[in-house]
Amino acid sequence: MICITVTPTSRTLAKADLLNAARQGDIVELCLDHFRKEPDVKDLISAIDKPVIISCRRQEDGGQWQGTEEERLMLLRQAIVAGPAYVELDLDIAPNVPRFGNTQRVISFTRLDEPETDIDQVFYEASNAKADVVKFTWPTPTLDDAWPLLAAVSQKRILPVVGMGLGRADLTFSLLGRKYGSPWIYAALEQGQEAYPGQATCFELDEVYHWREINQHTTFVAVAGFGPSQRATTQVLNAAFKQHDLNVRCLPIEVGGVQRLKKMLDVLKVRAIIVSGGLGRQLLPLAEHVDEHDAKSQYIDLLLKRDDGWHGYNTLWRAALKTLEEEIGGEGVKRPLDRQNVLVLGNGGTAQSLAYAVTQRKGMVSICGNDDKATLRISTEVGCRHVPFHKLYDTFVDVVIIADASLRLGVNHGQINGSLFRESMTVADVSNLPAESELLIEARERGCRVIDAKAIFQRQLGSQFKSFSGRELPVEALNEIG
Repeated sequence: MICITVTPTSRTLAKADLLNAARQGDIVELCLDHFRKEPDVKDLISAIDKPVIISCRRQEDGGQWQGTEEERLMLLRQAIVAGPAYVELDLDIAPNVPRFGNTQRVISFTRLDEPETDIDQVFYEASNAKADVVKFTWPTPTLDDAWPLLAAVSQKRILPVVGMGLGRADLTFSLLGRKYGSPWIYAALEQGQEAYPGQATCFELDEVYHWREINQHTTFVAVAGFGPSQRATTQVLNAAFKQHDLNVRCLPIEVGGVQRLKKMLDVLKVRAIIVSGGLGRQLLPLAEHVDEHDAKSQYIDLLLKRDDGWHGYNTLWRAALKTLEEEIGGEGVKRPLDRQNVLVLGNGGTAQSLAYAVTQRKGMVSICGNDDKATLRISTEVGCRHVPFHKLYDTFVDVVIIADASLRLGVNHGQINGSLFRESMTVADVSNLPAESELLIEARERGCRVIDAKAIFQRQLGSQFKSFSGRELPVEALNEIG
């Protein structure tokens, strides 16, 4: 079930908030700490036919309560008498608020500074406080921080667990909570009404993550990161899984350290990871087996767990090269990049991957970025020409490959002036597939022949999908990205 939190300040408008939330959610949480005047809880909860959770949070727990602690306890006791389905009580005050009627007790443990590690002690105290459900809330900027929450929900416990991770990685917990039987997960009604920055909306959970179809038998493909590229990847793959009737869904993760990642993935039974951007180099140590060419590119974007360990693959350079060669070569041309002057723009792993790839096609490769030390190192490792950033506009170029999402169009220091692009050039952009960077848009406006970023993305995703599913990526699934 989805629980939508409403935080009305006005008694007059509170019913409208509750009704709107009840249309989308299965449970509604009514926060009393935001009201300017004491509300009539019984009247409010009778306005909807969905279960209501009553809460009243202190400021140190992320709430807006302005009164005394005695007044807050009195308000909670009065609210329980009104007969809501649930009342949320802080772990430290729960013993002072007796059980009443049929209202179930959600015993809440909150830390806004860092994750809690002693989960067992919290469960012990919550059980003694007559909990029906245990709720955890703390910051979850990365998978490492979310791990205690994930471990709590993925193990059998004497009490049901719900959680609210403060950060985008809360999505990871929410989807796993669905798999492992959490009574509900939290979501915002719509953008602009999030309980905390980055909270998923009902629309996201339904249309992007297909959360209602997740069950205890669902397996996950991890997608590292939470940007537009990862969202597009998730939309397409989830649609493809659904069309093939596969009980598989994408699990977004925010990677922290690599050292504990293998163990965490094993516990969660995740056997595939899709990577993009700078993570392609960061996660390379996770792979125990890497193809010779992919290892030399120093970049991987797909990790698969097999019987002998994790295997790493670079699907990006193959997809980009095939698409580029088809565009510039036409039929019957075996090596269309042979002797072409190819400039790779970028400082990181994606740029190194593409520079290496083009050298394998006998292209005359140069690399340039606004970090000369990084690009010089790449040129040495790959064996291509290094162009200092201040010499960028003096370089003769046939093909430009944009391979770094941090590069910006402009005239300021460290930016790339649009005058770089000339009509005779062919330009491809792999920096943030399937999106087009401002540099690619500028190249198109200046008359360059532009390679469709979506075409590269579709080819790459098709290769990845077949690698872990054994199926072809349905054309219909690609409609998810327009």
